[in-house]
Amino acid sequence: MITFPNAKINLGLNVVEKRPDGYHNLETVFYPVPIEDALEINILNGGNEKFRLHQAGIEIEGEAENNLVVKAYKLLDEKYDLPPVDIHLFKHIPSGAGLGGGSSDAAYMLKLLNEKFALGLTNESLEEYAAKLGADCAFFIRNTPMYAEGIGNILSPISLSLKGYQMFLVKPDVFVSTREAFAQIKPHRQEIPLKEVLTHPIEEWKELMKNDFEESVFPQFPVIRGIKERLYKQGAIYAAMTGSGSSVFGLFKPEDDKLTEEGFGEKAFVYRGILK
Repeated sequence: MITFPNAKINLGLNVVEKRPDGYHNLETVFYPVPIEDALEINILNGGNEKFRLHQAGIEIEGEAENNLVVKAYKLLDEKYDLPPVDIHLFKHIPSGAGLGGGSSDAAYMLKLLNEKFALGLTNESLEEYAAKLGADCAFFIRNTPMYAEGIGNILSPISLSLKGYQMFLVKPDVFVSTREAFAQIKPHRQEIPLKEVLTHPIEEWKELMKNDFEESVFPQFPVIRGIKERLYKQGAIYAAMTGSGSSVFGLFKPEDDKLTEEGFGEKAFVYRGILK
């Protein structure tokens, strides 16, 4: 069986307070976008292995044991004693980009195992398992626009559609440490709550919607700031960094045909597509 885990972007990201456990409470909106990996599982016959992981596409560093798709398999295997599986993962979603690629792979692995082995898990149960794998993993179970609070793990469905808008996304060849980005954040609440900002026309988001990480990331990585500025120069209605970086996306009107991929650097990952 094969499935195609997709990425997400953050519409607004406000760090509102530091928690006693050292983490931070956020408010953001997760929105699914059509940048996809490919994930396939088959029953593994012969040998004593419980799983075998084959990876292609963008290289992922680290041992197979630490890959989130393997952790997802092990999580359900503890409960259901699953058959051994042969896992094929093709990575197209860049890592360390604020796009949730690893989290999506993990959530889709849970859904794939549930379907393949007829486990009968509800979305609610799958979300509980997903939350054990990462703060934003649960979002990808239902994979619809969600308002997220807490550390990104408290999800509420919202009525929001960007269907038909063009998205232009650029990830430069730089790495942003999430830990360092958080370390420089000064938690605060925005004057206008994010839920209220979403009720305004998209043309007003530029002045009202913020990603708090831009304040600490842009001075360290001017190239990321430059991408956002370039997207606005090309006519973006709204542009922002997603997550703690390093990707920046711009939303454009459906009829806009003047976009160009030039000028973002030879090693930059560039995606252009229509939102669903």
